[in-house]
Amino acid sequence: PPMLTNTRDTELSSIIVIIATDAPFLPHQLKRLARRASFGIGRTGGIATHGSGDLFLAFSTAASGLGAGALRTVNFVPDEDIDPFFEAVVQATEEAILNSMIANEGMTGRDGNFVPALPHEVVRKALALDV
Repeated sequence: PPMLTNTRDTELSSIIVIIATDAPFLPHQLKRLARRASFGIGRTGGIATHGSGDLFLAFSTAASGLGAGALRTVNFVPDEDIDPFFEAVVQATEEAILNSMIANEGMTGRDGNFVPALPHEVVRKALALDV
């Protein structure tokens, strides 16, 4: 398989995780959800190196009817019920990373940086799966 070409130190790589939900969360709760993405990255073997610039963003589409007015009533998930959402963020982040590793092709990016696709036959052999 082709090797990395015209590619700088891969330790300078970054990951961006976007968490979208329709569950009603307050801003501080969304911040807590975003922080859980690091656990999903860790489950795939990723670590935050010195040169990584990882970004995590969480938002909710639950807010509706926002507009002019002095007072609003807000429904939101209570903090004591947030744990299943934390777990979902970890699992979804892990799954997205695994999917991107398996369902990919070699790619040439900015400045001619080339990264080859993960060789599936090597992965199958490493995992002792039928080839």
